[in-house]
Amino acid sequence: MRVLAVDPGYERVGIAVIEKDSQHKEQLLYSDCFITSSKLPFPERLSLIGKELEHLIEKHTPTAFAIEKLYFNTNQKTGLLVSEARGMMLYVAIKNNLSTFEYTPLQIKSAVTGYGRGDKQQVITMVHQLISIEKEIKYDDEYDAIAIGLTCIASEKSSGEL
Repeated sequence: MRVLAVDPGYERVGIAVIEKDSQHKEQLLYSDCFITSSKLPFPERLSLIGKELEHLIEKHTPTAFAIEKLYFNTNQKTGLLVSEARGMMLYVAIKNNLSTFEYTPLQIKSAVTGYGRGDKQQVITMVHQLISIEKEIKYDDEYDAIAIGLTCIASEKSSGEL
């Protein structure tokens, strides 16, 4: 099973490709924080993100796509723009025949830390314990994408979806 996992955004997009091998061990095949310039018009930023996802789908051939569900914080303008980016990302996944799965922040934190109200540092600590990461990660978005991928593999494998 191979999952393309995304922490949605339009300035920074966390991306991870995780595979569960025949020995039932998760392996991080790829992760990054894709960044778009705030100087670009919003539609162009969406286009760049979509092209990056298309490239990664072609390169890594995932069978599933996992994304965090959006929750609105105090900045509704930002929430609306992230919502638009999320919609485009789901379209790319469906267009490429990937099974799609969505998880709330509570579900992700529960799956990774065992506690739905865990903080960022607890998520980062547990991600390092759950999967081997052989590079330095600069942005939380990348850790979040890895956590989303791990949640998908754990949740959907146990439910029989994948």
